[in-house]
Formats: sequence, structure tokens, C-alpha cells
Amino acid sequence: MGLRLGTREFGEREPVIMAIVNRTPDSFYDQGATFSDEPALQRVAEVVAEGAAIVDIGGVKAGPGEEVSAQEEIRRTVGFVAEVRRRHPDVVISVDTWRHEVAEAVCEAGADLLNDAWGGVDPAVAEVAARYGVGLVCTHAGGARPRTRPHRIGYDDVMADILRVTVGLAERAEALGVRRDGILIDPGHDFGKNTRHSLEATRRLPEMTATGWPVLVSLSNKDFVGETLDRPVKERLIGTLAATAVSSWLGAQVYRVHEVPETRQVLEMVSAIAGYRAPRVARRGLA
Repeated sequence: MGLRLGTREFGEREPVIMAIVNRTPDSFYDQGATFSDEPALQRVAEVVAEGAAIVDIGGVKAGPGEEVSAQEEIRRTVGFVAEVRRRHPDVVISVDTWRHEVAEAVCEAGADLLNDAWGGVDPAVAEVAARYGVGLVCTHAGGARPRTRPHRIGYDDVMADILRVTVGLAERAEALGVRRDGILIDPGHDFGKNTRHSLEATRRLPEMTATGWPVLVSLSNKDFVGETLDRPVKERLIGTLAATAVSSWLGAQVYRVHEVPETRQVLEMVSAIAGYRAPRVARRGLA
């Protein structure tokens, strides 16, 4: 199936970059660099120029930390979404939220996609997506509560659980009226998983792509990369790009990332090797 988000349509083999712009003072990666409006708007302009088709805006950090109410999350995101919509009419605006109140407010402001990273913990988020005609990311979080870390989590078969949850959420969303070509599934790396679970989910991505739903992966600088290589957050780019290349070869389509140009080069190289795109230039041996 194709993928249609906002005004954009993406082919089945077309890799799509989703750039992260956090409206939080305590992001694990940028430590609040885009919490204020102007730096955040500058960042949006940068990532769009670098090739991101989607901008994913988040008002609450994923990990534990200071409590953020729905009202505060709305304050951090809604006006910003409206301004990004005004400045970049063709970019796909995604908002990372698990709350239906926030989902409704950002859709009113112009969001095109709801990135529900906590696996439908609030079932009404899908209802909002249906009502506003926007897309929805259906994520596996292993039943974890929002903003909690996994503790001694186990699965008989992690991919079987991922498929059960994500496909179930996708089918429910479609039944509610969310457009089929606006639904994605996400294995939820690190969410409700230890490092071995996330590595297994990556190598078994073909089982997700075989469902027919477009697959989104959020790999960027995550803990499973850090633990695999024993590297701190700021030294995880190489590992992230390796996981990105593997995920691309195995059929994932959308990549939620911090580093856009590096990701774009990796995705273009993998697509060229696979035969889905031509080289940008072809001079060698022709003259």
C-alpha cells in the first residue's frame, strides 16, 4: 500500500525521514536546545532543507522526569505546530503524544500525523486521528506506562508480541475510520524492551513489513545502540546509522532521527544498492 500524509504521497519503496524537534527542556539528546520558539523554528527550517519530509514535534520527554500535564504539553506544542504549518505548508507535521486532549488540540492547529509512541495507552487518540483525517503511528511499547523504563521485561517471542499489538492497533484504527494509507506500525525500540529485544526486533523487521503496513523505526541514539557498543548518547551516531542501513535493507520506510543529512546518505546508498534509485551522478568509466 502507499503512504499519504498531509499533502505528501510516498511510494512503497521511498524512504522517508522524520526529523525530531523536541519542545522540552530536558530531552535526553539535545538537553533543551529547541525548547524556545526561535531555536526550534530554526531547527525545523534546517531539517526541511536537509531533506526531512516529516517533522516530529514532542512536548514531553519519553523517559522519567518532571511531571508534565496535558495542559502544559498543549502549551508547548499547539502554537508551535500552527507556526510551523504557516511557515512550511508542505511539510508533514507529526506530534509525539499519547494523550487524546493533546492530539485534538494539535490537529486543530494543523498536525498531519499523531505519533502515539506508547502503544494506544489512551485509545481515544486513534478516535481523534479518525475524526480529523490524519495519520497514526501504532507502536509496540510492551504494555509499559508512559515515561517508564522497562524492568525485567520478558517475552516468549518478542516479534510475535510486536505483531499482535501493532497490527491490532492498526486494524482498530482503520475500523474507526483512520485512512489505511495514513497508518504506520513501529516496533518501539527501547520501549518496553531490553537491548536484546530491540536487536531481535531489528533483525526480524521483514516479519513486520510482510504485514503490508508501512514500518516506522525510531533508532536514533537510543539506549540499545549505546549498550550494544558501550557508548554514551553523543557517541552513538555510527551505531545508529548501522542500524538504519540494516533496517532500510529489511524494508522499513520511515526513520525518526536527530541527524538528517547522515541518515539521508545512508538511505540513498542502501536504495541504490538495492536497485530502487539511480546514483546522483554516473561518470566513472563512461568517458
